[in-house]
Formats: sequence, C-alpha cells, structure tokens
Amino acid sequence: MSVAVASASAPARKALWKNLGVQVVIAMILGTLVGLLFPSFAAQLKILGDIFLRLIKTAVAPLVFLCVVVGVVSAGDFKRIGKVGLVAMLYFEIVSSIALGFGLVAGNLLGIGQGMSATTAASGVKPPSAAGAPHSTLEFILNIFPDNFIGAFARGELLQVLVIALIFGAALLHLKESKRLPIERGLNAISDAFFEFIHLIMWVAPIGTFGAVAFAVGSSGTAVLLSLIYLVLSFYAVVIAFIVVVLGGICAMFRINLFSFLAFIKDEIFIVLGTASSESVLPRLLEKLPTYGCSKQSVGLVLPTGYAFNLDGTSIYMSMGILFLAHAYNVPLDFSQQLGILAIMLLTSKGAATVSGGSFVVFAATVAATGVLPLEGLAVLFGVYRFMSIAIATTNVIGNSIATIVTAKICGEFDESVLARTVREEMA
Repeated sequence: MSVAVASASAPARKALWKNLGVQVVIAMILGTLVGLLFPSFAAQLKILGDIFLRLIKTAVAPLVFLCVVVGVVSAGDFKRIGKVGLVAMLYFEIVSSIALGFGLVAGNLLGIGQGMSATTAASGVKPPSAAGAPHSTLEFILNIFPDNFIGAFARGELLQVLVIALIFGAALLHLKESKRLPIERGLNAISDAFFEFIHLIMWVAPIGTFGAVAFAVGSSGTAVLLSLIYLVLSFYAVVIAFIVVVLGGICAMFRINLFSFLAFIKDEIFIVLGTASSESVLPRLLEKLPTYGCSKQSVGLVLPTGYAFNLDGTSIYMSMGILFLAHAYNVPLDFSQQLGILAIMLLTSKGAATVSGGSFVVFAATVAATGVLPLEGLAVLFGVYRFMSIAIATTNVIGNSIATIVTAKICGEFDESVLARTVREEMA
C-alpha cells in the first residue's frame, strides 16, 4: 500500500525524446546525414542556423546589461565588486596564457601541417577581412569604451555593454533608496521577461542545429575534410586534453567535480556543439550557474566578462593555427620567435569577442601581425574552421563556466547548500 502511494506521488520522469540535449544530438546526426547525402540541398539550410543564432543574439546584450546592473546594485558597494573583478581578471590572464602555451607545445609535438603543403590550394573559400581587428594595445583599450549607448547594443559589443552596465549600476547606487528600489524591481522584472524570451527561442534550437550542421557538412564536402583531417582530429584531441588536464586540475584544486559539472551543463554543451556558437548558451548559463551555488552577482559580472577575456578554446586554436601555417609553408620558428608570437596572441585573443567574425578574424589579424607567416594559408584553415569552431566554442563555454565557479569560491560568493539542493533535485 505504501509503495503504491509512494509511486503515485513520485513525479513522472520526462520522456527522453523531450529532453533538449537529446533533441539537439538527433538534429546533429540528421544534419550530418543530409549534408553527406544531399550536399547541394544542405548548403541552403544555413538559413535555419542563422535564424536561430540571430534570435539568440537579440537577447545577449540586453541580458548582459541587466545581469551586471542588477549584480552591481545587489552587491551594494564597489569593494565587493572590485574584489570579484580583480580575482576574475587575474584568473583569466593566467589560464589564457596556459591555454596559449598548451597549444604551442601540442602543435610542436604533433607536427601539425608538416607534409601538407600540397593542400594549400585546395580551398577556394576566401576568409573574412581582418581589417576591423585591433592592431595595437591602444586601439584595443579605446574599443572597450562606447561612443554611443544604443550603438554598443546594436553592434553586440559585449565589452562596451559591460562598461555601460558598470557605470549605470554605479549611478543607481548613488541614487536615494526611495528612487533606486523601483528601478531595481523594474530591471529584475525585465530580466525575468528576457529569460522567458530565451526559453521560447530554445524550442527551435534543434531546428537551428540541424540547419547549421547540414550546411557545414554539405558546403565543405569530403575533400577539404580529408586533406586536413589530421589537423582537425589533433585539435579536438588537444582540446579534450586541456579540459581534462588543465581545467580538471583547476577543478580539483577548488573541490569541483569536473565530470559532474559537465553533466550539469550537458544541454548547453550539446547546443554549442550543434551551433558552434558560445553566445547561444550565455543567457541559459546566466540563469543556470546560480543554481549551482554561485551568487547571481558573481555570475552576472564574471561570465559575460569571460566571454571577452577568457577564451581558452580560441587561444588553443590560435597557437595551433600559427604552427600549422609555419609547418605547411616551411617557415622556421625558433623558441624565441614562438614566445614573441605568444605575446602578440595574448593581446589579440582578447579581441575575439569584439570583432565581427570571431576567432578566425582575430587569428587572421595575428597572422598579419607576425610579419613572417603567409596570408595565403588562411584560406586553407578557413575551409575547416566551421568544424574546429565547434570545439573552440565548447571549450570557451566550459572554461568560462569553471572560471565563474572558481572566482565565486575564492571571493566567498559560493553557497554549498544551494549546490547540495540542486544535486538532490537532479537525483530525484
């Protein structure tokens, strides 16, 4: 009798096919099959992925603004904000440098690009122009500060939106409480509405994933994939090693179960794998990480900042891409030259989120800045960039999520009881 009552009161498990992660995986498989079997038709499905990403991007900048402003006001003073920001920036610089070095070491050991010079003319696809990329430290710093309040949102300049949000939050703190509280409540209500907006868009995530994957496979074809398969597989292997060894080591230091956390954000990982865009899950992570134990203030400040300053996947891609070009075109780079290029990449990798075109455009700017590597090789790498960008975006998302948790723990912004409650609910 008691067993019957217990079973009746237990919540019914959601059907497996209703799980968003499962739907995205199925969409990826179907997209791959359509791309291989019907390449001409698949190349036209790019519009499905583009529509999904456009819808997501409409909410990214406003959500970042709202989360940061609310976080600043909730913190109540800049000492707390300053501590979180300082710790986060130190963490970003250290881990980004490790990622760049990790990519250089792996590229040298694996010998990527050696013996592949015959494939340099295989791709006729022209890479995007790198003219908009920051070419100097002063230009990069200037680009952080907006010249137009609305323009920063319209262009999707996350760094500029962060600056606006911090100043706006500071302005609210200077208001009298009677004036500030109604504005704060209004911002919270608008933030909730934007999260619901994202939930509705996520219903079409599998369709967007299907279109994006079908286009990538159908438009590139097997010839490009076969000619550069060693580079692609090597990159994926290095990325996995970085996540397990480097990020896993960081997690162990701060008592974070890496694989348990990856399971916690598995839906977001599947979405990124399908869309090859880290922006597609930023709104979901802003909502989800507080349920893992991080304070909303730390998540709202650290996570969006990490999207500009903590691009681990981009750093590894740039390091390995540089060595691929050097090997493929027989350009010798000694240890001191590689260190010099690493210093350049420490600057240019920070511009990936502020330049239209993302990681590849910034990589192109880095190649041009070296002055010794052939620009012709960019067309070859651009042919498989779509496939490598999947691993780049996934690593960026995992790295930024872990950075947020680590920063929250260091700054006392992490609540173990919230994590314990979430774990119990997941197991129920």
